[in-house]
Amino acid sequence: MTTAPDTANPATAPVLPRARSRAAEPTDIRRYTPLARAGIITALAVLAVLWLAPLFWAVVTSLKQEADTTVVPLEVVPDRGFTLQAYASVLANGNLVTWFVNSTVVTVVITVLTVALSAAAAYGFSRTRFRGRNVLFALTIAGIMVPPQILIVPLYRQMLAMGLADTYAGIILPQLVLPAMVFILKKFFDGIPHELEEAARVDGAGQLRIFLQIVLPLSRSILAAVSIFVFIHAWNNFLWPFIITSDPGLMTLPVGLVQVQSAFGVRYAQVMASAILAGLPLIVVFMLFQRQIIRGVATTGLGGT
Repeated sequence: MTTAPDTANPATAPVLPRARSRAAEPTDIRRYTPLARAGIITALAVLAVLWLAPLFWAVVTSLKQEADTTVVPLEVVPDRGFTLQAYASVLANGNLVTWFVNSTVVTVVITVLTVALSAAAAYGFSRTRFRGRNVLFALTIAGIMVPPQILIVPLYRQMLAMGLADTYAGIILPQLVLPAMVFILKKFFDGIPHELEEAARVDGAGQLRIFLQIVLPLSRSILAAVSIFVFIHAWNNFLWPFIITSDPGLMTLPVGLVQVQSAFGVRYAQVMASAILAGLPLIVVFMLFQRQIIRGVATTGLGGT
C-alpha cells in the first residue's frame, strides 16, 4: 500500500525542483574579488542611508517641540532638546486609538480572506481542468491591468445600493479581490510535483484534503510573503476607505491622519508623530516575518513580477 508523503518530516519531505532550490539560495558575496565586494557593500550602504533618511527625519521631527520644526537652518538636535509632547498631544486630542483599532480589524480580515480566496482560486486554476479555464484565468489576470480608480464610482454606487456605506463590510468587501495574488500563487502551485497528489489520491485523499494537508503546508513561505503584501496594501489603502466612510468612528488610520493634518494645520511634529505611530505595525510585522518574506520572494521570483 502506498503511503502519502510525510510533509512534516524533513527526511521524507518532497524535494522541489532543483532550479527552484537554487533560486532560494542567497548569493555568496565571498565569491567576488575584494574590489567588487567593496563596491557592492558601498552601494548597499548608500542605498540603505537614502532609504532610512526620510524615516530618520520623520522620527527626529516628531520628537521636537513645535517651534523647533521650522527653524532655519534645520537642526538635527534642537537646542531645547527632544520631547514626547507631540505623541502625547496626538493620543490625547485625536481619535488615533479608534482609527488604529479600525485599521487593525479591517486589515486582518482583508488579509485572511484575500489569501484564502486567492489560494483556492490559484489552486483551481493550477490543478483542475474544466472548460473555459484558460479564458477565465485570462480574465482574472486582466484585472491586474485595470486601474482601481476606474472602479471607484461603480463600486461606490453598488455599496450604496446594498446599504453598506459607512460599514466595515463596505470597506472590506471591495478589497478582497487581488488578481496579482492569484497569479503569484498559481505560479508557485504549478511548480509542485504532481506525483505528490497522485500518491495521496492512491491513499484515498480527496481534492480538498490534498489542498489543505499537502499543497498549503508546502506553500508556507509564499503564503507568508503574499500575506505580508496584502497586509501592507490593506493597511496603507487610503482611497477606498476615504470614499466609503464619512463617520469618524469608522475611519481607518490613513483616512484619520488627513483629519489630524486638517485639525492641526502646520503642526509638523504632531503630523510626523501620527505618521510614525501609523507605520509602527508595518515595521513590527516585517521584522517578525522578514525571513518568510525573503524566502517567498526568492523561491518564486516575486521581485521580478
